[in-house]
Amino acid sequence: MGDSGEGLIDADSRIQERMEELERERKKQHGKTVRDPEKVRAYESLKLARKELEAQLAATTNDRRRTQLNQAIAEVDKRIAEASAALDS
Repeated sequence: MGDSGEGLIDADSRIQERMEELERERKKQHGKTVRDPEKVRAYESLKLARKELEAQLAATTNDRRRTQLNQAIAEVDKRIAEASAALDS
């Protein structure tokens, strides 16, 4: 019976070591930067909005609408820059 108990302890030890190794790898991959998921979501949403505006601009022939879309793209670009700065801080 003593041998089976030692086997369980060895297996438990190996499992614990593997979990610690995986945690180290995860930290190494993600680096020290932990990003706020809400800020990341806002940034990705702005990038998606910009792509949609670009698609509308490519499909539009009306000069007034093109002006509106260009202004909207400029505003989204400004917000993307702000969101990017917030992510980096």
